[in-house]
Amino acid sequence: MEDINVKSVRYPEVTDQKFEKIAIKLGRTKRKVFIQMVDYFYKSKKDPLDLNDELLKNTLMKNHQQYVGFIKMQEQMLLVPIKSLMEKLGESQRQIIDRFNTAVLHHNVDVLNNQQALAAMMGEIARLMETILSSQTDKETLKVKFLSILEAYIKAREAFTMMTAAREKEELIATTKKQVTLL
Repeated sequence: MEDINVKSVRYPEVTDQKFEKIAIKLGRTKRKVFIQMVDYFYKSKKDPLDLNDELLKNTLMKNHQQYVGFIKMQEQMLLVPIKSLMEKLGESQRQIIDRFNTAVLHHNVDVLNNQQALAAMMGEIARLMETILSSQTDKETLKVKFLSILEAYIKAREAFTMMTAAREKEELIATTKKQVTLL
């Protein structure tokens, strides 16, 4: 079997110390770390002299600009129309509430006015009922007094005889009429 490890690399002692620290820190052999470094630089196409990693910065910047462009596009397509619709919806809700409040307030004023009118009419009806009741009482009193006058007239008429003078009869009629008119 042929040994595939035929190549060697020469580098200074200071570099070897740094290389060994890296290998120990990563927990791998120096040979394994070297192979991984070569694969990394080969796949990423980075230049080891470029310590600031401009290629990575450019790639990140390009991706960032793509994301920002996507977000701006979404903002224009979705967020701005949604925001304007929400503003219109809010305004229409405010108008509905204003109109509802106006209608309710108007209705409440009408109801209050109707209640006050009904209260005034009920007061008037109560006053009329009292008047009718007092009139009824007055009528009953008048009836009782009239009946007593009538009974007195009837007794006086029965007490008359054939010989009673017409003048006494006229006086009785006049007295009875006078009593009735005084009621």
